Amino acid sequence: MAWFIMARKPAKYNTQITLAMENSEYSKITPVTEIEAFIAAQKDKTISVAFHDFETGKQILIKADKPYHPASTFKVHVMMEVFRQAQEGVLSLDDCILIINSFTSIADGSKYSLDVNDDAEQTLYPRSGESESIRELTRLMIVRSSNLATNILLEKVGTHNVNDFIQALGIEGVIVRRGVEDNAAFRLGMNNSATARGLTQTMQMIAEGKVVSTQASEKMIEILLGQEFNESIPALLPNSVKVAHKTGWTNDVYHDTGIIYAEREDRKPYVLSIMTKGFAEDQGSAAHQCMANISRLIFEQIQ
Repeated sequence: MAWFIMARKPAKYNTQITLAMENSEYSKITPVTEIEAFIAAQKDKTISVAFHDFETGKQILIKADKPYHPASTFKVHVMMEVFRQAQEGVLSLDDCILIINSFTSIADGSKYSLDVNDDAEQTLYPRSGESESIRELTRLMIVRSSNLATNILLEKVGTHNVNDFIQALGIEGVIVRRGVEDNAAFRLGMNNSATARGLTQTMQMIAEGKVVSTQASEKMIEILLGQEFNESIPALLPNSVKVAHKTGWTNDVYHDTGIIYAEREDRKPYVLSIMTKGFAEDQGSAAHQCMANISRLIFEQIQ
């Protein structure tokens, strides 16, 4: 399933949208498009888009370098480090580790626990003191966005190792400093960060089979295809379109990033990341609908 196309790091432009073709420099700049007009209509919202089409080489970059709180999208990078350490023999995906709900803040070394009511995946909490495989914890972290699985895995693989691997891969604008709900660190501004460009670079590398190994990348895609929260990028696409993706939302940020496998088997996939800020917590449906419409507009452009 992985695609082996050499990735280019795109040049940065001040224009909002840049279309890049494989066989030339950035050859066309479109100051107003249907996508840009749609985004402009979302009042008091900040929206970033980074799109890369493996079929044509075209890219769409809208505020692609603006940093956001990544919410749960950084869990993709935790998964990548899990697979890296498995490849290196540091751990096995079939190793079982203890389910705990006590973690150490990077701010001051104090202990904190996660609130089950703030977690989309709640089956692990009553199993505290039992064990679960790293493979299953990784799956739950992605497909159900388990915060508890994420922090357990971070304790195992090391947050600094996650960030070091991101930097080693040359992914731009993504920084992982801490786990979920480390409020002491949050108050001091010690937060994770991501850009739409960085998330798209991440998914490009996975799609190309360049993260850890071809086999590992394919396993990660398989997990991402199992995503259970499909209100955004996949929502308005035909049912035959497969989307390997990871959502994330917290407070007033809502994001989705993924690899989209179009209906035609002979067509190469494309990668899309959408990041938003300004939709209130009680406007989740509007945020998802906004991202779904951007995804639909892009899908219609490439047909």
